[in-house]
Amino acid sequence: MMVYAHLIILSIFSVSVISQSYDSIEDGSKKERKMNVQVHPYKQEKCFPSRILYANESRNGKISCPTFRNYENATITQWYKDCRPLQGERYSMQDPYIYITNLNKEDDGYYTCQFTYTHRGKVFNVSATRIFVSGVKHSSLPVQILFPKDEEVIEVELGATLPLKCRAWLGIKKQPIGFVTWDVNEEPAENADEEKFHREISFFEGQHQEYYGEATLTISNIEHTDLQSSFSCVAMNEMGNTRTTVTLRLKKKSGPDVLMIAGFLVLLMSVAISVILYQSFRVDIVLLYRDLFQAYSVKDDGKIYDAYVIYPRSHTNEATFVEYFVYQIMPDILENKCGYKLCIYGRDTYPGEDKANAIEKRIQKSRRLIILLTQQLINCQEINYDQHIALYNALIQNDTKVILLEMEKMGSYENLQESLRYIIKRQGTVKWKEQHTVHPQSSNSKFWKHVRYHMPGTFRSSDSANAG
Repeated sequence: MMVYAHLIILSIFSVSVISQSYDSIEDGSKKERKMNVQVHPYKQEKCFPSRILYANESRNGKISCPTFRNYENATITQWYKDCRPLQGERYSMQDPYIYITNLNKEDDGYYTCQFTYTHRGKVFNVSATRIFVSGVKHSSLPVQILFPKDEEVIEVELGATLPLKCRAWLGIKKQPIGFVTWDVNEEPAENADEEKFHREISFFEGQHQEYYGEATLTISNIEHTDLQSSFSCVAMNEMGNTRTTVTLRLKKKSGPDVLMIAGFLVLLMSVAISVILYQSFRVDIVLLYRDLFQAYSVKDDGKIYDAYVIYPRSHTNEATFVEYFVYQIMPDILENKCGYKLCIYGRDTYPGEDKANAIEKRIQKSRRLIILLTQQLINCQEINYDQHIALYNALIQNDTKVILLEMEKMGSYENLQESLRYIIKRQGTVKWKEQHTVHPQSSNSKFWKHVRYHMPGTFRSSDSANAG
């Protein structure tokens, strides 16, 4: 393939004949490309030969450098008009063009571009001239894309339809050359799938005669493959072209996530409030549940008593409050008002019974062990036999649950026997804070509610008549 170009060599240029040849590979075959260059000697007061001129391409202030694209690694160094260097704010260069703003008839003339070309390590100076005749009917300015922004990311949903709009400013008044379009993966949108991509283009003038182009690319049924594609808006006028590229990504499901988080927080708060309410009213809740659902139940567990009562017994003839509590107040509340059956040593034992055998037998027949804690219990050197058997059943055999009633302020529990300290640490005590009174107590007081909470339901075993 032969490419011919006419070059003008100015006085500062080297006068020589340039010929080049290089190998290119096309479809696996080797081809040779040659270029012949015609050299013209410099003549005084002439910066270009009149016989070698290139015709006017446009009339809008955009002038291209002839033959520039015939050379690789070419760079324009200077523009001349009528052999005088062009300078000033009205002129701007962008290879291979020069742009003239505020065009008028005085801009008509001969425009020469001077550029350098490197061949086999040597730099050659080359120039070419074009005649320019203006037609001042419109003004072309460097094209500007108003939206979208370059590298913009647009959130989409799979299966949805997305209209991509692009608007570009093409110049002042209607442009002879001007368009706006979309590329999909650097290919024109019109070459893409017609069922998936639909393009519409329109032009209009603004309030001050500015000329706009607008292109809309409608993408239907968005798929995962569209998330890996690039969509470029391309705008062009006589001065050049520009583009902006956008990509797509899946929209974050903020709505459901927010609702889910809000629902989770509501659930968490509900659980927290429920726990707080249960902790505050668990005793009343459990007692209410028993009253509603367990009042008429029958339990066959082989037990006779609901609780065996252990208390420090006085070795004097003087009655103590604790004994009054055990023999009067406790039976009145738990037995008469709440329906429980207690086993109290001295009241529920028979004369002539073997003491040790009777205590052990009755503890085994009881569902709970009630132990009254007093200062006397701390100061007592000897442990009552029933207390010893009760703690053995509770801790070693894990057979019976213990209810500790703290009847007096105990202070530190360090002087209590280790087994009692262990039970206190594990489940605490029910503290008696009522005034010492001989009047009947209410089963709905805080103290008795906590005692009833630790007691079993008001069951009656089938062999309750066989006491002892």
